[in-house]
Amino acid sequence: MASAAGDATRRKMACVTGGDGYIASALVKMLLQKGYAVKTTVRKSDDMENHPHLKDLQAPGPLEVFRADLEDEGSFDKAVAGCDYAFLVAAPMNLNAENPEKEVIELAVSGTLNVMRSCVRAGTVKRVILTSSVAAVVGRPLLLADSHVLDEESWSDVEYLRVTNAGDWAYNVSKVLMEKAAWTFAQDSGISLVTVCPVVTVGEAPATIVHTSVPLGLSLLTGDDEKIRSLELIESESGSIPMVHVHDLCRAKIFVAEEEGASGRYICSCPGLDPTLTELASFLAAKYPQYNVNSDRFGGRPEKLRVCISSAKLVGEGFEFRYKALDEIYDDVVNYGRSLGILPY
Repeated sequence: MASAAGDATRRKMACVTGGDGYIASALVKMLLQKGYAVKTTVRKSDDMENHPHLKDLQAPGPLEVFRADLEDEGSFDKAVAGCDYAFLVAAPMNLNAENPEKEVIELAVSGTLNVMRSCVRAGTVKRVILTSSVAAVVGRPLLLADSHVLDEESWSDVEYLRVTNAGDWAYNVSKVLMEKAAWTFAQDSGISLVTVCPVVTVGEAPATIVHTSVPLGLSLLTGDDEKIRSLELIESESGSIPMVHVHDLCRAKIFVAEEEGASGRYICSCPGLDPTLTELASFLAAKYPQYNVNSDRFGGRPEKLRVCISSAKLVGEGFEFRYKALDEIYDDVVNYGRSLGILPY
């Protein structure tokens, strides 16, 4: 590290938790390309041979990998020490948990606070950027006759989710309670916090194993009925499948980290990139006929969407989305899915 006299020219340093994951791997790469020194965490082994994508990322800039676990108090101390920013991306994703209250919800809350306590102890972290989800925004009963704009003031209804027990309810609840616990902690400790709530995130990233939104986005091409049902659940909540490219999401995270006036929550959903399942299936059937997409299995588009998931706050503060068309997004994610073996050539 540079001396205090040379502090103005030293590299900014960021910690990204969960570097073996999809979004975190893309964020690590982007930060390195922007000239940051990066520390990242992995849950099991910090042996780089077990994380070839992280080993490859050491070429663009200084990258250190630490083993840390959301359940181990203080295990993130070394990873955040000396960092200017901490990007909290690691989160429990066990959607088939036997005890979702404990394995998903409680762990999301306690794990987030564990990392935030490490940030306070570090004494150098200017801002914590917590990855939440639009799942913490849209899970709520809506009047069918009305249209709704959901923005940063909107929260999923935890009791409604627990009663209906629909889909990935525990994941949705975990995001709400994790965010709210983080806000309380930030207020009490005086730490600067912003949260980012992305929609369905697709696009290529360095990670070589993905479990969540990429298989979801490719499910109409792979014919994965379980993932397609998840898309149907998303559409039932909002009337569409709102999307964002992973590169735009990472750019948004860095934007709200570096912008001194940034505060509160930020929904990250590309305006206008919200096809219905019918529209998405028709688009994919025409663009990729070799995958025999059934474009007739879904209902037609409603006259007006029940919900608009608004990124007006993010855009209003100066952020510009770059990936705005299904064509360019799916060219990217299809090639990625093929390289991972999710999708046949």
